[in-house]
Amino acid sequence: MKWWVWLVLGLGALAALAWLVGACLPRAHSATCAARFKASPQALFDTVTDLEGLAAWRKDLTAVERLAPVDGCTSWRERSKWGDVTYVCEIAEPGARLVVRIANEDLPYGGAWTYRFEPEGDGARLSITEDGFVKPALFRLLSRFAFGHHATLRQYLAALAARHGEAIEIENR
Repeated sequence: MKWWVWLVLGLGALAALAWLVGACLPRAHSATCAARFKASPQALFDTVTDLEGLAAWRKDLTAVERLAPVDGCTSWRERSKWGDVTYVCEIAEPGARLVVRIANEDLPYGGAWTYRFEPEGDGARLSITEDGFVKPALFRLLSRFAFGHHATLRQYLAALAARHGEAIEIENR
Protein backbone atom coordinates (compact mmCIF):
# COMPACT_ATOMS: atom_id res chain seq x y z
CA MET A 1 0.00 0.00 0.00
CA LYS A 2 1.01 3.55 -0.46
CA TRP A 3 2.24 5.57 2.52
CA TRP A 4 -0.79 7.89 2.49
CA VAL A 5 -3.16 4.95 2.96
CA TRP A 6 -1.22 3.91 6.05
CA LEU A 7 -1.28 7.50 7.26
CA VAL A 8 -5.07 7.71 6.88
CA LEU A 9 -5.55 4.33 8.59
CA GLY A 10 -3.22 5.37 11.42
CA LEU A 11 -5.03 8.69 11.96
CA GLY A 12 -8.38 6.90 11.93
CA ALA A 13 -7.16 4.39 14.51
CA LEU A 14 -5.82 7.23 16.67
CA ALA A 15 -9.15 9.09 16.49
CA ALA A 16 -11.05 5.90 17.37
CA LEU A 17 -8.76 5.29 20.35
CA ALA A 18 -9.21 8.90 21.54
CA TRP A 19 -13.00 8.55 21.27
CA LEU A 20 -12.89 5.23 23.17
CA VAL A 21 -10.80 6.68 26.00
CA GLY A 22 -13.11 9.72 26.20
CA ALA A 23 -16.19 7.48 26.23
CA CYS A 24 -14.75 5.62 29.23
CA LEU A 25 -14.28 8.84 31.22
CA PRO A 26 -17.12 9.97 33.50
CA ARG A 27 -19.48 12.58 32.04
CA ALA A 28 -19.51 14.59 35.30
CA HIS A 29 -16.58 16.14 37.11
CA SER A 30 -15.93 18.33 40.12
CA ALA A 31 -13.00 20.70 40.55
CA THR A 32 -12.21 23.34 43.17
CA CYS A 33 -9.70 26.17 43.22
CA ALA A 34 -9.14 28.61 46.08
CA ALA A 35 -7.08 31.71 46.77
CA ARG A 36 -6.58 34.25 49.53
CA PHE A 37 -7.24 37.91 48.71
CA LYS A 38 -6.49 41.13 50.55
CA ALA A 39 -9.95 42.36 49.50
CA SER A 40 -12.91 41.71 51.79
CA PRO A 41 -15.47 38.98 51.08
CA GLN A 42 -18.05 41.66 50.25
CA ALA A 43 -15.69 43.49 47.85
CA LEU A 44 -15.01 40.23 45.98
CA PHE A 45 -18.72 39.38 45.93
CA ASP A 46 -19.54 42.82 44.55
CA THR A 47 -16.98 42.49 41.76
CA VAL A 48 -18.15 39.00 40.78
CA THR A 49 -21.83 40.01 40.73
CA ASP A 50 -21.37 43.34 38.90
CA LEU A 51 -22.63 42.08 35.53
CA GLU A 52 -22.06 45.38 33.76
CA GLY A 53 -18.41 45.36 34.83
CA LEU A 54 -17.50 41.71 34.09
CA ALA A 55 -16.18 42.25 30.55
CA ALA A 56 -13.79 44.94 31.83
CA TRP A 57 -11.72 42.50 33.89
CA ARG A 58 -12.50 39.15 32.28
CA LYS A 59 -10.50 39.28 29.07
CA ASP A 60 -12.20 36.09 27.79
CA LEU A 61 -15.49 38.02 27.46
CA THR A 62 -16.45 40.39 24.68
CA ALA A 63 -19.76 41.45 26.26
CA VAL A 64 -22.25 40.66 29.01
CA GLU A 65 -25.98 41.19 28.56
CA ARG A 66 -28.39 41.25 31.49
CA LEU A 67 -31.51 39.19 30.73
CA ALA A 68 -34.96 39.00 32.26
CA PRO A 69 -35.03 37.14 35.59
CA VAL A 70 -35.73 33.41 35.47
CA ASP A 71 -38.07 32.33 38.28
CA GLY A 72 -37.04 35.47 40.16
CA CYS A 73 -33.31 34.74 39.71
CA THR A 74 -30.79 37.03 38.01
CA SER A 75 -29.94 35.88 34.48
CA TRP A 76 -27.35 37.05 31.95
CA ARG A 77 -25.59 36.10 28.72
CA GLU A 78 -21.83 36.11 28.37
CA ARG A 79 -20.38 36.56 24.88
CA SER A 80 -16.91 35.32 23.97
CA LYS A 81 -15.04 34.10 20.93
CA TRP A 82 -16.36 30.63 21.79
CA GLY A 83 -20.01 31.74 21.56
CA ASP A 84 -22.80 32.79 23.90
CA VAL A 85 -23.57 31.16 27.25
CA THR A 86 -26.57 32.03 29.42
CA TYR A 87 -26.28 31.84 33.21
CA VAL A 88 -28.75 31.94 36.08
CA CYS A 89 -27.79 32.89 39.63
CA GLU A 90 -29.58 30.34 41.82
CA ILE A 91 -28.29 31.50 45.22
CA ALA A 92 -26.84 34.88 46.17
CA GLU A 93 -25.87 35.43 49.80
CA PRO A 94 -23.97 38.76 49.72
CA GLY A 95 -20.39 38.42 50.89
CA ALA A 96 -20.81 34.71 51.63
CA ARG A 97 -22.00 32.41 48.83
CA LEU A 98 -23.02 32.46 45.20
CA VAL A 99 -24.31 29.58 43.06
CA VAL A 100 -24.45 30.08 39.29
CA ARG A 101 -25.66 27.56 36.70
CA ILE A 102 -25.46 27.41 32.90
CA ALA A 103 -29.01 27.75 31.61
CA ASN A 104 -28.36 26.59 28.03
CA GLU A 105 -29.43 23.00 27.50
CA ASP A 106 -28.17 22.80 23.92
CA LEU A 107 -24.46 23.14 24.75
CA PRO A 108 -22.08 20.16 24.78
CA TYR A 109 -21.22 21.03 28.40
CA GLY A 110 -22.86 22.53 31.45
CA GLY A 111 -22.84 22.70 35.18
CA ALA A 112 -22.87 24.93 38.24
CA TRP A 113 -20.27 26.96 40.10
CA THR A 114 -20.37 27.52 43.84
CA TYR A 115 -18.42 30.52 45.13
CA ARG A 116 -17.62 30.65 48.86
CA PHE A 117 -16.39 33.97 50.22
CA GLU A 118 -14.89 33.51 53.69
CA PRO A 119 -13.23 36.09 55.92
CA GLU A 120 -9.58 35.28 56.55
CA GLY A 121 -7.44 37.66 58.54
CA ASP A 122 -7.93 41.14 57.13
CA GLY A 123 -8.96 39.75 53.72
CA ALA A 124 -10.90 36.85 52.27
CA ARG A 125 -10.53 33.35 51.00
CA LEU A 126 -12.51 32.61 47.85
CA SER A 127 -13.06 29.04 46.74
CA ILE A 128 -14.89 28.16 43.56
CA THR A 129 -16.19 24.66 42.93
CA GLU A 130 -17.20 23.62 39.43
CA ASP A 131 -19.65 20.73 39.26
CA GLY A 132 -19.76 20.25 35.53
CA PHE A 133 -20.42 17.77 32.79
CA VAL A 134 -19.16 17.23 29.27
CA LYS A 135 -21.30 15.34 26.76
CA PRO A 136 -19.08 14.48 23.73
CA ALA A 137 -16.50 11.76 24.38
CA LEU A 138 -13.67 13.53 22.53
CA PHE A 139 -14.30 16.76 24.42
CA ARG A 140 -14.26 14.81 27.73
CA LEU A 141 -10.83 13.50 26.80
CA LEU A 142 -9.57 17.00 25.98
CA SER A 143 -11.13 18.64 29.04
CA ARG A 144 -9.56 16.04 31.30
CA PHE A 145 -6.09 15.65 29.84
CA ALA A 146 -5.38 18.63 27.56
CA PHE A 147 -7.07 21.59 29.30
CA GLY A 148 -7.66 20.21 32.80
CA HIS A 149 -10.79 20.76 34.86
CA HIS A 150 -9.09 23.47 36.93
CA ALA A 151 -7.92 25.64 34.01
CA THR A 152 -10.92 28.00 33.73
CA LEU A 153 -11.17 28.31 37.52
CA ARG A 154 -7.51 29.31 37.73
CA GLN A 155 -7.94 31.80 34.87
CA TYR A 156 -10.99 33.32 36.58
CA LEU A 157 -9.26 33.71 39.97
CA ALA A 158 -6.17 35.24 38.33
CA ALA A 159 -8.34 37.77 36.47
CA LEU A 160 -10.22 38.62 39.67
CA ALA A 161 -6.92 39.16 41.48
CA ALA A 162 -5.69 41.43 38.69
CA ARG A 163 -8.93 43.41 38.91
CA HIS A 164 -8.19 44.02 42.61
CA GLY A 165 -4.50 44.75 41.96
CA GLU A 166 -3.37 41.66 43.81
CA ALA A 167 -0.96 38.79 43.28
CA ILE A 168 -2.35 35.51 44.58
CA GLU A 169 -1.42 31.86 44.89
CA ILE A 170 -4.10 29.50 43.59
CA GLU A 171 -4.67 26.08 45.12
CA ASN A 172 -6.23 23.19 43.20
CA ARG A 173 -8.36 20.79 45.21
